[in-house]
Amino acid sequence: MTFTLIIRLLHTMTSSLVPLNVRGMKVLDRSKFLRNIKVPVLKVSEQTLAKITPLCKSYFLKLERFKPVQSSKLDGEESKKNIYLNPDTINSWTDIEENVRKDMSVFEVNESNFNTQEIQLTYDNWSFDIIFNAVLPENEEKLSSFSHIGHIIHLNLRDHLLDYRFLIGEVLLDKIKSCRTVVNKSNTINNTYRNFSMELLAGDEDYIVTVKENQCNFHFDFSKVYWNPRLCKEHERILSYLKQGDVLFDIFCGVGPFSIPAAKRKTIVYANDLNPESYKWLNHNAEKNKIKNQYFKSYNMDGKEFILTVLKDYLLDLCNEKRKLDDSSRIQITMNLPGLAVEFLKYFKGLVRSENVNNLKNEIIVYVYCFAATKEIAKEMVCENIAIDISKNIIEVFDVRNVSPKKEMMRVTIKLTNDILCINSDDHSEPPLKKLCVESK
Repeated sequence: MTFTLIIRLLHTMTSSLVPLNVRGMKVLDRSKFLRNIKVPVLKVSEQTLAKITPLCKSYFLKLERFKPVQSSKLDGEESKKNIYLNPDTINSWTDIEENVRKDMSVFEVNESNFNTQEIQLTYDNWSFDIIFNAVLPENEEKLSSFSHIGHIIHLNLRDHLLDYRFLIGEVLLDKIKSCRTVVNKSNTINNTYRNFSMELLAGDEDYIVTVKENQCNFHFDFSKVYWNPRLCKEHERILSYLKQGDVLFDIFCGVGPFSIPAAKRKTIVYANDLNPESYKWLNHNAEKNKIKNQYFKSYNMDGKEFILTVLKDYLLDLCNEKRKLDDSSRIQITMNLPGLAVEFLKYFKGLVRSENVNNLKNEIIVYVYCFAATKEIAKEMVCENIAIDISKNIIEVFDVRNVSPKKEMMRVTIKLTNDILCINSDDHSEPPLKKLCVESK
């Protein structure tokens, strides 16, 4: 089973252990990465090796497809072992810590065992981050991270790296064993269903992935839905707030990262997404994770319609005692569409007009996501869109993650009280049309 990962690249480079003369390469030429370097070597007997190895392990020369301990290739030294050390750490015998030298001397290993040897490094020995640091423009921001989703590596390259995109794709395909496909996001999310256009850089044009998150397996077509591994911890946080017997209304549920694990834990889930592909994979994932129907219902509706029908009918049934819910159970509502979700808050205002509203005794909590520079701006966005001052109802504003400079993904937690649900409001018009230009669901 494959997990979703965010891989952040290190940009530390040393003078010895880097390929030379490849800066600016745009078409990958693996033969150009040959380099001969001199490295320090400890030559020890085969009988001594097991004692010496733990003492000097921190000094090992660590490269891809390179064994730091090898048999000597010199005639007459078949029983000798070479321990290759990192030349950026060790240049002489005295560079080895004194206490380590003392411990090695017990096994008759001393300066006479220390030497240097020339070795040839090839493309196979360099890691992808070392290659990128050697190839990409020196004074520009380097490739800093990428997402690994199933067998797909997903990049979001800055403009100055686009000329190098195919080289980057080939290198990642070569270097990451579980990778079969490398794609680059070619624009922001700007369509109804919140998926994005992408360009295949290397590998197979196969976008059906399997990932595991919160003890659930998720299958989906990455090219037709949105999945963001950067939200894994946030999914965990929300799931920790839910308990057996609670009710979750997941208004923009995607393929189910909130809904499926919640239902598996016996929270009653009403999951909705407008994207037919998300809806298809949501139901597929419910089946594959053996979610029982008594805990899970799915819908393929606009968020407004879902609030004004499914959620409203549920609340009215509670008011009119057509449905029973334990008083200790909470109704929790997730609105994870940070580019637009706040514009749907107004549909809660005056949603339930019933003379029996006092029968609605369960606490209702809304988690609405938005993009904002600060927590105060996030609060203002919530109040402006619901068109009443609900600042006293805001329980928490949580900074989920940084998206870009001066752009944070925020979660505003609101207590939805009966006075908001019963307020006199006929303003259920459509939210103003906007192009949805957001990085993530």
